[in-house]
Order: sequence, then structure tokens, then C-alpha cells
Amino acid sequence: MTGFRSRDARFGLAMLFLLLTTPAARSRLEATLVGHMLLQMPLLVAIGVAARHLLSERRQNALLAAAGGALPCVLVAFFVSSYWMLPRALDAALTNPLSETAKFFSLPTLVGLPLALAWKRLGMIGRGFVWTNFISMLAVLGWLYIVAPVRICNNYLVNQQESAGWWMVELALLLFACWIGSLFVGGNPRLTEPIGCTPPLVDGVGA
Repeated sequence: MTGFRSRDARFGLAMLFLLLTTPAARSRLEATLVGHMLLQMPLLVAIGVAARHLLSERRQNALLAAAGGALPCVLVAFFVSSYWMLPRALDAALTNPLSETAKFFSLPTLVGLPLALAWKRLGMIGRGFVWTNFISMLAVLGWLYIVAPVRICNNYLVNQQESAGWWMVELALLLFACWIGSLFVGGNPRLTEPIGCTPPLVDGVGA
């Protein structure tokens, strides 16, 4: 039964990925800056996060060890995700097929999966560092999109980038409020273990 469920999960992830790569889905999601940054790209990252659960514990530990531990995985995820939030990278993805292909493969494999693998090795401080950096980056970038007097992305109008900016700021505030709130709730805080990992462990120490 477990094998069938695992096979169904792999099939579902593969179908979601293929659906996102279709011209119709790409055209609809990339038509607006909000759809591009806050729908398409998070979905690609989520595919990588979900893929971690399809790997055996032994395979996860082997990949984490090959990457050099949790810290390198977090750093790779941070730098790759930061790159794809740059206006120039978004423009390149819309005009250059190679950049578009790189986006579809790097977000699941270099952001979602490494972060998911590293998460179970991070303690509360490490996870807090990840959340605060992501939230602050989202808020600052959103503010820049709001106040920019000119088009930052050549493929999107000023009103679209302003709308995306407000969405990013509001999302950052919501995530911050939920994260802070989870710290005051006893038990197993949702945002301190967002990907269903085991309780915090020290890097390099297995379950």
C-alpha cells in the first residue's frame, strides 16, 4: 500500500510540474507579476519541498551529506531564490527560453529540495534565521516595487509592479505575524516545522 501511495505521489508531482510547463499555464501565470512571483515560482519551490518526502531517509541523509550539511543547502536555496526575485531575472525568464528552463529546474532542485533536506537538521535558531531572512527580503523587495517611479521589469506595467509590491508586503506581514504567533503556542508550532520534519536536531546528528 505504501508503494502505491508513493507511486501516486510521484505521479502527482510529475503531472503538476508538467502542467506548470505547458504554454497555457505559463502564459496565464506569467501574464501578471503577481502570478509570476507569488504563484508560479512558489509552486515550483513547493514541488521540490514535496519531493523530499518521496525519498527514503537513507537517500535524504546521503544527499544532505553530499551537499556538505544543512548550512550549504540553506545558502544555496537563499542565493538561488534571491536571484529569481530580481527584476532582471524575471525579464530574462520571459524573453529567453534558456532562462525560463533554468527557472523551472532550479527552483525545485536548488531551492525547495535543499531547504527541505536541511530543515530537519536546523534548530529553532536556524529556522528563525531562515524565516526572518525570507520575510525581510520579501518586505524590502515589495516596498521597492511600490515606491519605484519607473518600470523595474520591462515586461510588466508600473501598476502591475505596484500591485505585486503590496501583495509582497502584506504577505510578509502575514507570515511574520503567523511565525511570531506560533512561537507563543505550545506543542509543535506549524511555522517552525513547515515541511513535516522531525523535531529539531543538531546538524550531523541523525534520528
